Amino acid sequence: MSEPAPATTRERRGLFQLIADIPGLIRELIEAEIEALKAEIVGKLKAAGIGAGFLVTAGVFAFFATLVLTAAGILALALVLPPWAAALIVGGALLVLAGLAAAIGVAQLKHGVPPTPTQTIESVKEDVRVVRGLRKRGAS
Repeated sequence: MSEPAPATTRERRGLFQLIADIPGLIRELIEAEIEALKAEIVGKLKAAGIGAGFLVTAGVFAFFATLVLTAAGILALALVLPPWAAALIVGGALLVLAGLAAAIGVAQLKHGVPPTPTQTIESVKEDVRVVRGLRKRGAS
């Protein structure tokens, strides 16, 4: 005679009990995903913060290097022109560069404002329509 299979520590549950457990399992899954998301975001923000700190440091050094190079340009021009004229020429060139950078910056700001993620919003709306069954995905 064969012996019955040994009983496991978990008792057998009925179909209705398993179906009743689904919302709790989904909630646990969502909570676990949220915690994983938080951990990932914190890690990436730490790395981004360190990177931003180094970029600021590089910017400070570049600023001082620009000042030194500006002074060197003025001194070099002062060898062939009066010092006031050399400073005036270098200053004018810097103003022209600043104006160009400002114009490009304003154009980029106009292009990026308002910062609404319109493509993502439309994608989410489409997903909601698909879930509701109003329209098949990809159909126009």
